Amino acid sequence: MILVVTPNLAWDITYAVDCLNPNRTHRVAAVAERAGGKGVNVARVLRRLGHDATVCGLAGGPTGAAIERDLTASNIARELTAIGGNSRRTVAVAAADDGNATLFNEPGPEITGPEWDGFRAATTELIPRFSAVVLSGSLPPGAPADGYAAFVEAATSCGIPAIVDTSGEALRQALAANPALVKPNAEELLASTGIADPLRAVTDLRQRFAGDVVASLGADGLLAATSEGTWRVVPGRSVHGNPTGAGDAVVAALAAGSVSGSAWPQRLSEAVAVSAAAVTVPTAGDFDLDHYRMQLREVRLEEIHAAGQNG
Repeated sequence: MILVVTPNLAWDITYAVDCLNPNRTHRVAAVAERAGGKGVNVARVLRRLGHDATVCGLAGGPTGAAIERDLTASNIARELTAIGGNSRRTVAVAAADDGNATLFNEPGPEITGPEWDGFRAATTELIPRFSAVVLSGSLPPGAPADGYAAFVEAATSCGIPAIVDTSGEALRQALAANPALVKPNAEELLASTGIADPLRAVTDLRQRFAGDVVASLGADGLLAATSEGTWRVVPGRSVHGNPTGAGDAVVAALAAGSVSGSAWPQRLSEAVAVSAAAVTVPTAGDFDLDHYRMQLREVRLEEIHAAGQNG
Protein backbone atom coordinates (compact mmCIF):
# COMPACT_ATOMS: atom_id res chain seq x y z
CA MET A 1 0.00 0.00 0.00
CA ILE A 2 1.10 3.54 -0.77
CA LEU A 3 0.48 6.58 1.42
CA VAL A 4 -0.01 9.82 -0.52
CA VAL A 5 0.63 12.85 1.67
CA THR A 6 -0.92 15.90 0.03
CA PRO A 7 -1.70 18.58 2.64
CA ASN A 8 -3.18 21.19 0.30
CA LEU A 9 -6.21 19.29 -0.98
CA ALA A 10 -8.36 21.01 -3.58
CA TRP A 11 -11.67 20.90 -5.36
CA ASP A 12 -10.68 20.72 -9.03
CA ILE A 13 -12.79 22.37 -11.72
CA THR A 14 -11.93 21.78 -15.39
CA TYR A 15 -13.42 23.89 -18.16
CA ALA A 16 -13.15 22.62 -21.73
CA VAL A 17 -13.10 25.36 -24.38
CA ASP A 18 -12.37 25.40 -28.10
CA CYS A 19 -9.62 27.99 -27.66
CA LEU A 20 -8.42 30.40 -24.99
CA ASN A 21 -8.31 34.09 -25.92
CA PRO A 22 -7.46 36.71 -23.27
CA ASN A 23 -10.02 39.51 -22.79
CA ARG A 24 -12.72 37.52 -24.56
CA THR A 25 -15.90 35.78 -23.40
CA HIS A 26 -15.66 31.99 -23.69
CA ARG A 27 -18.40 29.41 -24.08
CA VAL A 28 -17.51 26.36 -22.02
CA ALA A 29 -18.15 23.08 -23.83
CA ALA A 30 -17.95 20.88 -20.75
CA VAL A 31 -17.31 21.17 -17.01
CA ALA A 32 -15.82 18.52 -14.71
CA GLU A 33 -15.58 18.87 -10.93
CA ARG A 34 -14.11 16.53 -8.35
CA ALA A 35 -11.67 16.18 -5.46
CA GLY A 36 -8.16 16.91 -6.60
CA GLY A 37 -4.82 18.45 -6.05
CA LYS A 38 -1.66 16.66 -7.15
CA GLY A 39 -1.75 13.94 -4.52
CA VAL A 40 -5.35 12.97 -5.21
CA ASN A 41 -4.46 12.71 -8.91
CA VAL A 42 -1.60 10.38 -7.95
CA ALA A 43 -3.94 8.23 -5.86
CA ARG A 44 -6.50 7.97 -8.65
CA VAL A 45 -3.88 6.80 -11.14
CA LEU A 46 -2.42 4.34 -8.63
CA ARG A 47 -5.84 2.75 -8.18
CA ARG A 48 -6.20 2.32 -11.96
CA LEU A 49 -2.74 0.72 -12.01
CA GLY A 50 -3.92 -1.81 -9.42
CA HIS A 51 -2.31 -0.38 -6.27
CA ASP A 52 -4.02 0.54 -3.02
CA ALA A 53 -3.46 4.17 -2.05
CA THR A 54 -4.50 6.21 0.96
CA VAL A 55 -4.73 10.01 0.76
CA CYS A 56 -3.60 11.97 3.80
CA GLY A 57 -4.40 15.70 3.82
CA LEU A 58 -6.07 18.70 5.40
CA ALA A 59 -9.72 19.52 4.70
CA GLY A 60 -12.14 22.10 6.02
CA GLY A 61 -15.28 24.09 5.30
CA PRO A 62 -17.86 23.37 2.60
CA THR A 63 -15.16 22.70 0.01
CA GLY A 64 -13.43 20.25 2.34
CA ALA A 65 -16.72 18.43 2.89
CA ALA A 66 -17.21 18.15 -0.88
CA ILE A 67 -13.68 16.77 -1.23
CA GLU A 68 -14.32 14.12 1.41
CA ARG A 69 -17.65 13.10 -0.16
CA ASP A 70 -16.05 12.72 -3.56
CA LEU A 71 -13.13 10.66 -2.22
CA THR A 72 -15.68 8.35 -0.59
CA ALA A 73 -17.68 8.08 -3.82
CA SER A 74 -14.44 7.35 -5.72
CA ASN A 75 -13.50 4.56 -3.26
CA ILE A 76 -10.25 6.33 -2.38
CA ALA A 77 -9.14 5.61 1.18
CA ARG A 78 -8.37 8.78 3.11
CA GLU A 79 -7.10 10.00 6.46
CA LEU A 80 -8.06 13.66 6.63
CA THR A 81 -7.29 16.17 9.36
CA ALA A 82 -9.98 18.79 9.94
CA ILE A 83 -9.07 22.49 9.73
CA GLY A 84 -11.01 25.65 10.43
CA GLY A 85 -10.49 27.25 7.01
CA ASN A 86 -12.25 26.41 3.79
CA SER A 87 -10.24 24.14 1.47
CA ARG A 88 -9.09 25.64 -1.81
CA ARG A 89 -10.31 25.29 -5.38
CA THR A 90 -8.36 25.02 -8.60
CA VAL A 91 -9.56 25.85 -12.11
CA ALA A 92 -8.04 24.38 -15.28
CA VAL A 93 -9.09 25.78 -18.65
CA ALA A 94 -8.26 23.18 -21.31
CA ALA A 95 -8.16 24.53 -24.86
CA ALA A 96 -8.88 22.05 -27.64
CA ASP A 97 -7.09 23.99 -30.39
CA ASP A 98 -3.54 23.80 -29.00
CA GLY A 99 -3.83 21.07 -26.36
CA ASN A 100 -2.68 23.38 -23.58
CA ALA A 101 -4.26 24.10 -20.21
CA THR A 102 -4.25 27.30 -18.19
CA LEU A 103 -4.40 26.78 -14.42
CA PHE A 104 -5.67 29.02 -11.64
CA ASN A 105 -4.61 27.57 -8.27
CA GLU A 106 -5.87 29.13 -5.05
CA PRO A 107 -3.22 29.14 -2.29
CA GLY A 108 -5.39 27.35 0.26
CA PRO A 109 -6.48 28.39 3.75
CA GLU A 110 -4.04 29.57 6.40
CA ILE A 111 -3.09 26.63 8.62
CA THR A 112 -2.62 27.24 12.34
CA GLY A 113 0.27 25.78 14.33
CA PRO A 114 -1.96 23.33 16.25
CA GLU A 115 -3.64 22.20 13.02
CA TRP A 116 -0.28 21.41 11.41
CA ASP A 117 1.00 19.72 14.57
CA GLY A 118 -2.06 17.46 14.59
CA PHE A 119 -1.63 16.63 10.92
CA ARG A 120 2.08 15.90 11.35
CA ALA A 121 1.44 13.61 14.32
CA ALA A 122 -1.35 11.71 12.57
CA THR A 123 0.65 11.32 9.36
CA THR A 124 3.84 10.23 11.12
CA GLU A 125 1.86 7.56 12.95
CA LEU A 126 0.47 6.25 9.65
CA ILE A 127 3.77 6.01 7.75
CA PRO A 128 5.06 2.67 9.14
CA ARG A 129 1.95 0.89 7.82
CA PHE A 130 2.81 1.56 4.16
CA SER A 131 5.31 0.31 1.58
CA ALA A 132 6.04 3.76 0.11
CA VAL A 133 5.21 7.38 0.85
CA VAL A 134 4.48 9.97 -1.84
CA LEU A 135 4.74 13.64 -0.81
CA SER A 136 2.91 15.62 -3.45
CA GLY A 137 1.87 19.18 -4.15
CA SER A 138 2.25 22.52 -2.44
CA LEU A 139 2.25 23.18 1.28
CA PRO A 140 -0.65 25.36 2.42
CA PRO A 141 -0.06 28.82 3.87
CA GLY A 142 1.06 28.59 7.49
CA ALA A 143 2.68 25.17 7.10
CA PRO A 144 6.40 25.03 7.91
CA ALA A 145 8.77 24.98 4.95
CA ASP A 146 10.32 21.77 6.29
CA GLY A 147 6.93 20.06 6.47
CA TYR A 148 7.77 17.47 3.82
CA ALA A 149 11.32 17.05 5.13
CA ALA A 150 9.92 15.82 8.45
CA PHE A 151 7.89 13.15 6.65
CA VAL A 152 10.90 12.12 4.56
CA GLU A 153 12.87 11.61 7.76
CA ALA A 154 10.03 9.62 9.34
CA ALA A 155 9.75 7.34 6.31
CA THR A 156 13.50 6.85 5.96
CA SER A 157 13.83 5.93 9.63
CA CYS A 158 11.35 3.10 8.97
CA GLY A 159 13.14 1.93 5.80
CA ILE A 160 10.27 3.18 3.63
CA PRO A 161 11.05 5.03 0.36
CA ALA A 162 9.84 8.63 0.20
CA ILE A 163 8.99 10.09 -3.22
CA VAL A 164 8.83 13.90 -3.40
CA ASP A 165 6.99 16.03 -5.97
CA THR A 166 6.86 19.63 -4.83
CA SER A 167 8.60 22.93 -5.56
CA GLY A 168 10.33 25.95 -4.09
CA GLU A 169 11.52 26.00 -0.50
CA ALA A 170 9.50 22.88 0.33
CA LEU A 171 11.52 20.97 -2.28
CA ARG A 172 14.83 22.41 -1.10
CA GLN A 173 14.12 21.39 2.48
CA ALA A 174 12.91 17.94 1.42
CA LEU A 175 16.10 17.36 -0.60
CA ALA A 176 18.15 18.04 2.52
CA ALA A 177 16.38 15.11 4.20
CA ASN A 178 17.54 12.73 1.41
CA PRO A 179 14.36 11.20 -0.04
CA ALA A 180 14.59 8.07 -2.15
CA LEU A 181 13.33 9.91 -5.25
CA VAL A 182 12.45 13.41 -6.41
CA LYS A 183 10.39 14.20 -9.52
CA PRO A 184 10.92 17.83 -10.61
CA ASN A 185 9.54 19.26 -13.82
CA ALA A 186 11.75 21.33 -16.13
CA GLU A 187 11.10 24.59 -14.28
CA GLU A 188 11.69 23.04 -10.85
CA LEU A 189 14.85 21.31 -12.08
CA LEU A 190 16.29 24.63 -13.26
CA ALA A 191 15.31 26.38 -10.03
CA SER A 192 16.91 23.64 -7.92
CA THR A 193 20.22 23.50 -9.78
CA GLY A 194 20.65 26.72 -11.76
CA ILE A 195 21.70 24.53 -14.70
CA ALA A 196 19.91 25.06 -18.01
CA ASP A 197 20.90 21.74 -19.59
CA PRO A 198 18.46 19.12 -18.22
CA LEU A 199 20.91 16.20 -18.46
CA ARG A 200 23.59 18.05 -16.52
CA ALA A 201 20.96 19.22 -14.06
CA VAL A 202 19.58 15.76 -13.18
CA THR A 203 23.14 14.44 -12.81
CA ASP A 204 24.08 17.34 -10.57
CA LEU A 205 20.98 16.97 -8.43
CA ARG A 206 21.55 13.24 -7.94
CA GLN A 207 25.18 13.82 -6.98
CA ARG A 208 24.21 16.48 -4.46
CA PHE A 209 21.53 14.60 -2.54
CA ALA A 210 22.32 10.96 -3.44
CA GLY A 211 18.74 9.93 -4.22
CA ASP A 212 17.22 9.09 -7.59
CA VAL A 213 16.06 11.96 -9.83
CA VAL A 214 13.40 11.70 -12.53
CA ALA A 215 12.66 14.95 -14.36
CA SER A 216 9.46 15.28 -16.38
CA LEU A 217 10.00 17.41 -19.50
CA GLY A 218 6.53 17.50 -21.05
CA ALA A 219 6.47 16.28 -24.64
CA ASP A 220 10.20 15.50 -24.35
CA GLY A 221 9.47 12.68 -21.89
CA LEU A 222 11.67 11.91 -18.89
CA LEU A 223 15.30 12.19 -17.90
CA ALA A 224 16.35 9.93 -15.05
CA ALA A 225 19.57 9.75 -13.04
CA THR A 226 19.32 6.68 -10.79
CA SER A 227 21.36 4.11 -8.91
CA GLU A 228 21.03 1.81 -11.96
CA GLY A 229 22.07 4.35 -14.59
CA THR A 230 20.92 7.41 -16.49
CA TRP A 231 18.18 7.25 -19.14
CA ARG A 232 16.20 9.39 -21.52
CA VAL A 233 12.68 8.09 -22.21
CA VAL A 234 10.20 9.57 -24.69
CA PRO A 235 6.70 8.57 -25.85
CA GLY A 236 6.44 6.49 -28.99
CA ARG A 237 4.10 9.05 -30.55
CA SER A 238 2.99 12.59 -29.72
CA VAL A 239 -0.29 13.21 -27.92
CA HIS A 240 -2.81 16.05 -27.89
CA GLY A 241 -5.06 16.96 -24.98
CA ASN A 242 -4.98 18.22 -21.39
CA PRO A 243 -1.49 17.90 -19.84
CA THR A 244 -2.55 19.03 -16.35
CA GLY A 245 -2.21 15.66 -14.60
CA ALA A 246 0.62 14.17 -16.68
CA GLY A 247 3.29 14.77 -14.04
CA ASP A 248 1.10 13.24 -11.35
CA ALA A 249 0.68 10.15 -13.52
CA VAL A 250 4.49 9.90 -13.71
CA VAL A 251 4.72 9.99 -9.91
CA ALA A 252 2.05 7.30 -9.59
CA ALA A 253 3.87 4.98 -11.99
CA LEU A 254 7.21 5.56 -10.24
CA ALA A 255 5.63 4.79 -6.86
CA ALA A 256 4.02 1.65 -8.27
CA GLY A 257 7.36 0.56 -9.70
CA SER A 258 9.06 1.20 -6.39
CA VAL A 259 6.75 -1.09 -4.41
CA SER A 260 6.74 -3.70 -7.19
CA GLY A 261 10.55 -3.70 -7.35
CA SER A 262 10.64 -3.38 -11.14
CA ALA A 263 13.91 -2.47 -12.85
CA TRP A 264 14.37 1.18 -13.76
CA PRO A 265 13.98 0.78 -17.54
CA GLN A 266 10.59 -0.85 -17.03
CA ARG A 267 9.61 1.67 -14.37
CA LEU A 268 10.45 4.61 -16.61
CA SER A 269 8.75 3.12 -19.66
CA GLU A 270 5.55 2.69 -17.68
CA ALA A 271 5.81 6.24 -16.33
CA VAL A 272 6.13 7.73 -19.82
CA ALA A 273 3.32 5.57 -21.18
CA VAL A 274 0.83 6.40 -18.42
CA SER A 275 1.80 10.08 -18.56
CA ALA A 276 1.08 10.24 -22.30
CA ALA A 277 -2.18 8.36 -21.78
CA ALA A 278 -3.17 10.89 -19.09
CA VAL A 279 -2.92 13.74 -21.60
CA THR A 280 -5.58 12.14 -23.79
CA VAL A 281 -8.36 12.34 -21.16
CA PRO A 282 -10.17 15.57 -20.18
CA THR A 283 -9.49 15.57 -16.42
CA ALA A 284 -6.37 15.10 -14.29
CA GLY A 285 -6.13 11.88 -12.31
CA ASP A 286 -7.19 9.52 -15.08
CA PHE A 287 -5.70 7.95 -18.22
CA ASP A 288 -6.82 6.07 -21.31
CA LEU A 289 -6.00 2.40 -20.79
CA ASP A 290 -5.79 1.49 -24.48
CA HIS A 291 -3.50 4.44 -25.20
CA TYR A 292 -1.34 3.46 -22.23
CA ARG A 293 -0.90 -0.06 -23.60
CA MET A 294 -0.07 1.28 -27.05
CA GLN A 295 2.48 3.75 -25.69
CA LEU A 296 4.07 1.04 -23.55
CA ARG A 297 4.77 -0.97 -26.71
CA GLU A 298 6.24 2.03 -28.54
CA VAL A 299 8.11 3.99 -25.86
CA ARG A 300 11.72 4.86 -26.77
CA LEU A 301 14.33 4.39 -24.04
CA GLU A 302 17.97 5.43 -24.37
CA GLU A 303 20.62 4.55 -21.79
CA ILE A 304 22.94 7.54 -21.48
CA HIS A 305 25.24 6.32 -18.71
CA ALA A 306 25.48 2.93 -17.04
CA ALA A 307 25.46 2.68 -13.25
CA GLY A 308 28.56 4.19 -11.70
CA GLN A 309 29.36 6.46 -14.66
CA ASN A 310 29.18 10.21 -14.17
CA GLY A 311 29.24 11.18 -17.83
